Amino acid sequence: MIPCHNEEKGIGQVIDMVPVQSLEKLGFTTEILVINNHSTDRTEEVAREKNARVIYEPKKGKGNAIKAGFNSLSTDTSLVVMLDGDNTYNSAEIPRLIEPLISGFCDVIVGSRLGGKIKKDSFKFSNRVANWMYTFLVRQFYNANVTDVLSGYFAWKKVVVDQLKPHLQTDGFAIEMEMITKMVKLGFEIYSVPITYDQRAGETKINPVSDGWRIFKMLLNNLFWTAKEKYRPENVAGNVGSALS
Repeated sequence: MIPCHNEEKGIGQVIDMVPVQSLEKLGFTTEILVINNHSTDRTEEVAREKNARVIYEPKKGKGNAIKAGFNSLSTDTSLVVMLDGDNTYNSAEIPRLIEPLISGFCDVIVGSRLGGKIKKDSFKFSNRVANWMYTFLVRQFYNANVTDVLSGYFAWKKVVVDQLKPHLQTDGFAIEMEMITKMVKLGFEIYSVPITYDQRAGETKINPVSDGWRIFKMLLNNLFWTAKEKYRPENVAGNVGSALS
């Protein structure tokens, strides 16, 4: 699942690097779903040329794109992987993210840049410091064993997505913070694995001041958030079939 807003420079390589054959050897069929989030460039055309399934979400914002993607997953999906379309994340590393889900180790994996391989000039020092701070606060106040709370590289058991998506509200870049904090509150087991992080293709869409403030507010607000029903991790363990989105 690849949410995109004007990512024509990176989306083709992201799709090309998805290890479809390796995943097939693991017993999975793979569907590549691209969410065109009101792009004005050739993002959609490039994705279709690569035989991805493309849906259009007219409301701008990464949160809107992710929610649209969740609502468009094929019914036979058992695992969901999400990464950005700017080629900062290496889609060839998908097997590393899904292995803990297949083995029943946990319910959700977050790819960690801070604990992984950061390529030269790919992560500004100020962004790294902010991420360290947010991650420290989430680990302390939510007791979450995650080492990168602003990562855009996720893997979920599909049943987790089904139970999480009714609770998602934000429309922008605070979506990763909302997902992680609410999944913790819902009782799911979340861990991180190291990933590679490279320079992006194209221009960034994040405003470090306004988006940073929204992310911080999300962290604080969800400290007091509760769901009507808390889901038990054992209820989702082992629900891994053979379809990957």
